[in-house]
Amino acid sequence: MSLSDKLVEHIRDNGPLTVAEFMGACLYDPDDGYYATRPNIGGAGADFLTAPEASQMFGELIGLWCAHEWDALGKPAFNWIELGPGRGVLMQDALRATQRIEGMHDAANIVLVETSEPLKEEQAERVPLAEWAPRIEDAPPGTSLIIANEFFDCLPIRQFIRGEDGWHEKLVGLDDAEKLTFGLSAAIPAPESEDELGTVREIAPGLESLIYDIERRLHEAPGRVLILDYGYTKPEGADTLQALRNHKKVDPIERPGESDLTAHVDFNHIAELAEAANLVVHGPITQGAFLRALGIEFRADALMRANPPHTERLKREVHRLTHADEMGALFKVICLSSPNLPPPAGF
Repeated sequence: MSLSDKLVEHIRDNGPLTVAEFMGACLYDPDDGYYATRPNIGGAGADFLTAPEASQMFGELIGLWCAHEWDALGKPAFNWIELGPGRGVLMQDALRATQRIEGMHDAANIVLVETSEPLKEEQAERVPLAEWAPRIEDAPPGTSLIIANEFFDCLPIRQFIRGEDGWHEKLVGLDDAEKLTFGLSAAIPAPESEDELGTVREIAPGLESLIYDIERRLHEAPGRVLILDYGYTKPEGADTLQALRNHKKVDPIERPGESDLTAHVDFNHIAELAEAANLVVHGPITQGAFLRALGIEFRADALMRANPPHTERLKREVHRLTHADEMGALFKVICLSSPNLPPPAGF
């Protein structure tokens, strides 16, 4: 039975699904979910390309950022944690960039937070010294530097749409032919709103518990969390749910489990939750500003001098990572820190 068939049967028996429930099944169903069975990140024929896959400079700079923050923490033994590490490219590049920093690798316990068995196999090839944890709360306690690149955008979201008679939740149900289709709930009683008709508001139900897990870790021992993702600081009222297959946007409800489903990250809400948890928040700033502050142009110049034939490719990579028309503006960066630490690099 395909995932589509299972969802149809579930809806027939139990009623419509929220968008969050639909996303969760499409991404994480153990038998047919995208990440559980067929993640296709980077490389030939990939469904999408992340920043580490676009350029080695991204992972190298993140690695050097971690080295700076490890030094600021006093060079302790620490957990070097990555949430949703994809194929392991970012951590591989970060380790290569920091291999000559005295004592850092000896002090690091590398932990990859991952549930996808196919991805864990690829990660093991690139980061053979890593250990794995299914959730951040399962990672060893202690001082931690945590990287989350394009992790928060995979948190399932609920969607609410402003109608003439109030707010309606977007649901996944069945049409007359018993095919999956989007629909709306009955009107939900809500306070008066100035939002225009058709405005979409999105909520990630799992965000608060994730920030709580981060809060607990950063209050128990010093550390930082660096979050890089595409999203907004002020909701635009639009539907940001998207499905990607072969680098193209496709209908999110089409062929469940066969494409990557994501939604834009609400960075302002992350900051609000973190501040309420008495964590120190730096940012959000654009990815372009962050990478330039870390010296991506200087790194690119050094690589160009060492490899003149690759000059044009390196220029394209810098443009892709930092330019406002590419990843430079839509992607944001925020850092959550334990109290009483010096400001992190790049902000």
